[in-house]
Amino acid sequence: MSEGTMQRAVQRDDRAHHRAGRLSRVLVCAAAVPAVLITAGCSSDSGDSANKETPAAQQSAGGDTAGASSSDTTPTVAPAAYQKLPEPCASLTKKTLGELVPKSKSGKQGKTDDNTARSSCSWTSLADNGVKGSQFRWLSVSLLRFDSDAARGSGNEQAHSYYTQQLTDAQHVSDAKNTKSQPLTGTGDEATVVRYDLKKKEGAFKQQTVVARVQNVVVTLDYNGAGLAGEKTPDADDLTKKAEKAAKEAIAFVSAANGRGQAPSSSGGASASPSQKPSGKPSAPASGKPSQSASPSASASAEADKKS
Repeated sequence: MSEGTMQRAVQRDDRAHHRAGRLSRVLVCAAAVPAVLITAGCSSDSGDSANKETPAAQQSAGGDTAGASSSDTTPTVAPAAYQKLPEPCASLTKKTLGELVPKSKSGKQGKTDDNTARSSCSWTSLADNGVKGSQFRWLSVSLLRFDSDAARGSGNEQAHSYYTQQLTDAQHVSDAKNTKSQPLTGTGDEATVVRYDLKKKEGAFKQQTVVARVQNVVVTLDYNGAGLAGEKTPDADDLTKKAEKAAKEAIAFVSAANGRGQAPSSSGGASASPSQKPSGKPSAPASGKPSQSASPSASASAEADKKS
């Protein structure tokens, strides 16, 4: 109750001494019941019946309010749809790897403390053409899964936020030239490909980064190429098409790992759409802890220095 309201209540009771005792009881109760009940009691002093001011009535009203408040403040989030990640080095078919990194013998799996929440794999290819130079390719796939959490939100919401963060990082790489972005359809729930040129002392690199989200999982695929030691620079459009194909496969493997469709085969067999709607069956209970955020994908320049 505001100070002005209290003063007006006192003035009214000064003019009605026969209600002074009743006012005292209301003020004593005001310290124990919600403000909205105090206001109601004071505004109805002149006409309300006595039974509204009894302790039993006040306790009943207070109890109902407390129960409603407790119910309203209990946060609930939908459980995470996807509970698993595929093996990162097996998230692309041999056929696709042969097209993107033809000289790579095997992938190098990244270190992780929880392969159900985050994982990665990278491949390096260097085709030596003798005096003509060599063709360099580098490919990386990073997978990050988010669990639903009452404090942080649903797994899908967290994944969307991380998707946006990864996309922003890819669009603002230092020293990148001719940066272009375009949405990629048919790849999870949302996907964007970012491409740019990067000039290094070893050669001119063409970088493609595809960031895609399916449910509560984000896939970041980096693919870059360069002609070294006099070899011609690879065609950016060709590299982009290959990166998009690989990203679609990685998304399909994520969905298949969670019982949504079939994983792509090396022979090019069809698989169920990775962006299909949930089956309606309840998913496994979420752990209650959000997956830790992985570091943003490395730029082509840093990886080229390590691999070349």
